[in-house]
Amino acid sequence: MRVLVLSGSSRTGSVNARLASLAAALVSRAGAVADAATIADFPMPPYDGDVEADDGLPKGALALCERIGAAQALVIASPEYNASLPGVLKNAIDWVSRYRPQPFKDKQSLLLSASPSMVGGNRGLWALRVPLEHLGARVYPDMFSLAGAHHAFADDGTLADQGLSERLTSTIGSFLDLAEADTRYLCLQRRWYEFLGDRTDAPVTARAQD
Repeated sequence: MRVLVLSGSSRTGSVNARLASLAAALVSRAGAVADAATIADFPMPPYDGDVEADDGLPKGALALCERIGAAQALVIASPEYNASLPGVLKNAIDWVSRYRPQPFKDKQSLLLSASPSMVGGNRGLWALRVPLEHLGARVYPDMFSLAGAHHAFADDGTLADQGLSERLTSTIGSFLDLAEADTRYLCLQRRWYEFLGDRTDAPVTARAQD
């Protein structure tokens, strides 16, 4: 199973890049293939409908679509900017949303965050869930937020706190079990309902996915 592990920060020395690197190592240790990347690997201009109409999707957006499409699961480690997600990550999602077939649709996704703050960037993850779920991603219910992240990493890149390390390992392991089951067992496909009466083919669900 292939997993795209994406850091939503382009900043050098980002704690979210460090968290993404650790997540990629845990994915590999669990027996999956980790495809590590940062949002800086996919340069693209601010989304503009006129630019899209004239030139199509930029190369960075197309490259990101290809990497998402090649993976059976997606892990994103995202910073929190002003209690929301970073603009560069939202912009990438907006560009990718224009691609057909929609690569986020039915993609098993896990959200992580790291921040020096005491809430660990968790508010940004709640904001990030909205566009991903709107586009049909199957966002894992549990999320991992690392508070005090500037002091949280050991010299070898692992988490210094044993309890946090075990929780991150457990969260990623459980997520991968679900993603593998979704990949291997067809009976689980098209069965991710957010509310009673929701159907995968319902207009409200298909509005952005198809």
